[in-house]
Amino acid sequence: MVSMYSIVKLTFRNTSTFFGVHVTATPLELSYSQLTIASGTPRKSWRIVTIMVEGNKIHLEVSGAGLSTPTATTNLSVLLELNFMVRSRADVLGKLVKPKFYKTIGCSMVLDLVKLKKNCTYV
Repeated sequence: MVSMYSIVKLTFRNTSTFFGVHVTATPLELSYSQLTIASGTPRKSWRIVTIMVEGNKIHLEVSGAGLSTPTATTNLSVLLELNFMVRSRADVLGKLVKPKFYKTIGCSMVLDLVKLKKNCTYV
């Protein structure tokens, strides 16, 4: 079983001087070997959004892999995947024109005992 608690910070910046932007995000999913081990939902859509991603006692038997050794300790790196979609809508010319933008974000992270490496790709 695995339990996890982490915090993700998302920063969105509107560089336009003519129109405002409304931003929302889908619930975040943190997965190991295609098995969701933690999820979270943003509370407020401000410029900097802090999201708690949490999973409690998730079984890993169905994933076909384990994280511990016979001595109950591990020095192995664990590959995790964080996926979510950012949706934004701009109000151009008041309420007449409302273009919508969708950006899927996937971050591959290597969870190590010493350090956490970030490798984000935008699709």
